[in-house]
Amino acid sequence: MKCPYCSSLESKVIDSRPTDDGHVIRRRRECINCNQRFTTYEKIEEIPIIIVKKDGTRESYNRMKVLNGIIRACEKRPVSMEQMERLIDLIETRMHTSMEKEIQSELIGELVMSGLKDLDEVAYVRFASVYRQFKDINTFINELTKLLQEKTHQ
Repeated sequence: MKCPYCSSLESKVIDSRPTDDGHVIRRRRECINCNQRFTTYEKIEEIPIIIVKKDGTRESYNRMKVLNGIIRACEKRPVSMEQMERLIDLIETRMHTSMEKEIQSELIGELVMSGLKDLDEVAYVRFASVYRQFKDINTFINELTKLLQEKTHQ
């Protein structure tokens, strides 16, 4: 690691510890040449995920876009921001562990609906009604019927 004071490439690690979220390692280093101390941060290099939309277009994954959809579905519902963030973390973990560079937008939608079904059924129905583009009241009733049947089979 290059020293920010003297540009020497020789340093030693004095202390290492994870940051609060556990995604980054903070290292205190000391330059072998000038004995100055400095801090570096180490994190995993993430491969960007490309989302393939229904019409075939591609765009970079945007966490905020997914979060905004979840927030809208959970408006005025007893779902905390922390629960929504955990849901997105879970979805992102599934995407990264799939090892796919391109992910169909339908998969993300299904993962969101699955997570919302466990968090809050009303938020689930709200999200599903937009995501599945319910055309009429019958489609809406069919989805509610499926949800009720699943609930009675548990």
